[in-house]
Amino acid sequence: MSKSFGVALLGAGRMGMEHARTLLGIAEARVLAVADPNLEAAEAARSLLRAERAYPEPLEVLQHPGVEAVVIATPTETHARYIEAAALAGKAIFCEKPVAKELAETQRVMRLVEERGVPFQIGFQRRYDPAYLEAKRRIEAGEIGPVEQFIAVMRDPAPAPLDYLKTSGGIFVDQAIHDIDCARYLVGEVEAVHAWGAVRVDPRIGEIGDVDTTNLSLRFVGGALGVIQNSRRAVYGYDVRTEVFGAKGKLVMDATPKTPLWRYGQGVQADHYHFFMDRFKEAYRLELEAFFRALREGRPPSPGPKDALESLRIALAATQSLKENRVVRLEEVA
Repeated sequence: MSKSFGVALLGAGRMGMEHARTLLGIAEARVLAVADPNLEAAEAARSLLRAERAYPEPLEVLQHPGVEAVVIATPTETHARYIEAAALAGKAIFCEKPVAKELAETQRVMRLVEERGVPFQIGFQRRYDPAYLEAKRRIEAGEIGPVEQFIAVMRDPAPAPLDYLKTSGGIFVDQAIHDIDCARYLVGEVEAVHAWGAVRVDPRIGEIGDVDTTNLSLRFVGGALGVIQNSRRAVYGYDVRTEVFGAKGKLVMDATPKTPLWRYGQGVQADHYHFFMDRFKEAYRLELEAFFRALREGRPPSPGPKDALESLRIALAATQSLKENRVVRLEEVA
């Protein structure tokens, strides 16, 4: 019989409710409590999950004697504090990205997680998208030979609210980091970056010291080269594509239609994913299932502390490169 784990869900906002719906279908997860300062939202999630209690303060949940694992989907600025408290309480931890926007704080909290020996998984959901999983398998099997180039594109349908962008850490930490993690996952470690950025979507984004349109060049440790393009606006909906090119061919994770149906008439038409939570809905389910499966089998979950740390390091190197208009080696970001 599969072991089940007592779970607390921290955060009942948009991402928290997405995880709540997933947790309903995971046999290894028994959600005992939900916590959110918005008690009405917490109660809605508690009711959906048929949990015992809703808490207004997430840290209170860690005192629940039956809680063995936490799923953290609270605002970014709270992640490090809740991870630290959960690690000190000996709870297994799943947390949405990032751990923190600062490298030193991420290093400190990840070091504590490793010292305490608690299982930890960071929410880079694309690693569990079936297309990316299969690409990883084929690359490791040598189907495309040594990797020579990596290309990724991600454009959101519209910028996030300005109040959010002011505290997001910038486009590389907030948005591009998913493509950065894919680069590490599919190709390997990055040696150096060079970033270009512009304000092409909303001048107010420039006024807060950020950009909304970027090209990021990567040089991988193994010699391969990469390019990541990001934009805060795509009028046709969420746009995400990844290509890995090798000596014997290439693999493409394309922007497929939402419905596998094309209409041919006056032109060619297909529907399109409008938002990332729609496009990667299955990946969000699979990553949580993998977390609890790893707990049940006594394996370290993945992606883990190193992945949280190194992807942030690359994002911060890109931010530094943009500001200083030069190539930044990863060893400079310590």
